[in-house]
Amino acid sequence: MMNITKKDILVILPLAILLLLGIVMVASSSIYVGDNMSSNPFHFAQKQILFVAIGLIVLAIFLMIPSDFFYRTDWIFMLLSICLLFILFIPEFGTSVKGSIRWIRFGSIGIQPSEICKFSLILYISGYCVRRMSEIDSLRSFLKPLTLLFLISVLILAQPDLGSTAIICVLSVGILFYAGISFKQFCILVLLIAVLGYLAITTSPMRMARVLAYTDPFDIEVVQNAGWQLSNSLISIGQGGWFGLGLGNSIQKSFFLPEAHTDFIFAILVEELGLLGGLLMILLFVLLFIGLVLISFDSFKKEKFFQGYVVFGVFLLFAIQTIFHIAVNIGLVPTKGLTLPFVSYGGTSIIIVLALMGIVLRINYENKFL
Repeated sequence: MMNITKKDILVILPLAILLLLGIVMVASSSIYVGDNMSSNPFHFAQKQILFVAIGLIVLAIFLMIPSDFFYRTDWIFMLLSICLLFILFIPEFGTSVKGSIRWIRFGSIGIQPSEICKFSLILYISGYCVRRMSEIDSLRSFLKPLTLLFLISVLILAQPDLGSTAIICVLSVGILFYAGISFKQFCILVLLIAVLGYLAITTSPMRMARVLAYTDPFDIEVVQNAGWQLSNSLISIGQGGWFGLGLGNSIQKSFFLPEAHTDFIFAILVEELGLLGGLLMILLFVLLFIGLVLISFDSFKKEKFFQGYVVFGVFLLFAIQTIFHIAVNIGLVPTKGLTLPFVSYGGTSIIIVLALMGIVLRINYENKFL
């Protein structure tokens, strides 16, 4: 008989519902864009189904791989990610979209290296923390991951992609702090990230415009420029009320709100399913996060430190990205393109998050049976 535990239910059930919800919301939010782009209203929905199918196959493959394999090969994944970030700037491979070079094209296949980098960084930082556990708070052990983080941040900022850079920095610092770096080192890292973030914003007119738009998104001059996305996102959420306009009945998705099926899918979800629908989706994420934390704690109890750090890193990645996505949609932080895990449209993103879930489920299996 299968030994199904509370942790299994807390992880698998929300995951399955979020994936189905994502397909439904991508189909609804992209219907006009898909029809305008390819004369097929379900163009993006069909591709999302394909991405989820590929992602589930990857999940199944990773589920069969012992977690110790990733501990031994974490540096290979990290090296591959850095190489992909460099390849991105080769004109024959890197593709520029709206002024940002974020995708590598191999024929009809597009890869987003920053998403792969998040995956690799979780494995590498987790492995590094285990290998240097006895000296993790020493200056030498502190500087090594910091140097790697600086290199990756520079390569991603050059795309430019401040949102992914911020997530990667917070993710790395979070795992290191959890592993036991001193509070002084933690404060230095936070201060350094804050200074770099300030410089990245103040030296870019586009980013400064988004910050100014965030302070008053409905100013007439702002709305017509940098505040267009945020103002329409807030209108979308405001129209939803408690119960929404009904699935498929969003007004803002009809070319008012850009990136409705990716960066602002939460706004469309609330507009169509209401505040109650948005709260239900948040509840699903909370249940998933609780399951991930329980698996991480279980790994540490069994002295499987690498596995514990990996699952904690996965939790941290999903939590940060979910919070940032929702915060951007409701106007709590300046506008920045970040997808909602499992729900937003995106090939590389869906496959990577499902690959991570495959590793998590493998670790949970090993905790029970091995």
